[in-house]
Amino acid sequence: MEKESSIGFFEKYLTLWVFICMILGIMLSQFFPTISQGLNEWKVGEVSIPIGICLFLMMYPALLNFQLKEVKKLTKAPKPILITLFSNWIIAPIVTVILAHYFLEGHDQLIVALILLGASPCTAMVIVWGDLVKGNQEQNVITTSLNTVTIMFLYAPVVVLLTGIQGITIDRWELFISVLVFIGIPLVAGLISKKAITKRRGKEWFENTYRPAVGKVSIVALLTTLIVLFALNGDVLLQNPKEMGLVSIPLLLGFFIIVGLNIMITKVLKLKYKEAIISVIIGSSSHFEIAIATAIGLYGLNSQAALGTTMGLFWEVPIMLGLVYLGKYLGRKGFWS
Repeated sequence: MEKESSIGFFEKYLTLWVFICMILGIMLSQFFPTISQGLNEWKVGEVSIPIGICLFLMMYPALLNFQLKEVKKLTKAPKPILITLFSNWIIAPIVTVILAHYFLEGHDQLIVALILLGASPCTAMVIVWGDLVKGNQEQNVITTSLNTVTIMFLYAPVVVLLTGIQGITIDRWELFISVLVFIGIPLVAGLISKKAITKRRGKEWFENTYRPAVGKVSIVALLTTLIVLFALNGDVLLQNPKEMGLVSIPLLLGFFIIVGLNIMITKVLKLKYKEAIISVIIGSSSHFEIAIATAIGLYGLNSQAALGTTMGLFWEVPIMLGLVYLGKYLGRKGFWS
């Protein structure tokens, strides 16, 4: 009998940890304001050093998944991968910007937050979700590697296009710098360290020891980022609870619409379960790390845009876990047979 994959302790309860870190951050902002002020002053120019370190540690492990040789396999089974790319760069951004327009009119920073999330295909957690549903992990690695490449070139133009359609002006130079710093630098660091470590310790040690260990550091960095983020934005959250609830409506609707569309597309195009479920998972998830980093770069830590992207993270984790169970159920029922 095939061994059942099991999600790690931190990943399994990530929604709970996110909620706890939000509460801790808010408590720090209210009861220990000097700590928040000290964190806010520890920066170079407008870049917060604590956030910068945490964001690098969040991005670096995800970009260790990048494998150029896997992208070359695209021609062997292009249909499921092309479906995912279509969902990532066409369906998700369009659905997101439409919902943002109708639900968030007059809240420009929250609209930008949704656009940043909708235009950022995931490259990290989908590896975990794909393993849990026993999908085609080769396809998963190929697609996430391809996403890593495309996000470097498409993310900024898509965000500029969609914000322009909404009549919102953003700092294009700051957006470009965010992509370069939070995707480019970790990607280069990942490629160099992977090559050096593999050469010295071997591929098996890199895959089975180093990368899993660094992955745990990534989760700790994510949670630390949330504590710092909410410590610096506690007042904004407490003063604008209506806006945080407001941004959750299009976020949740967007997830359900995109997941539903992806399920139907994979059904109509007659994909098999292992390929279909990976296409649905990657096509329905977002790269919340780069969205949070870019929101901070564009508007600062003490902004509704930063909190809006954080709400995307808060809702995505339980939804993707639910999609894992839904995918297994549909697979058992022969939905993609």
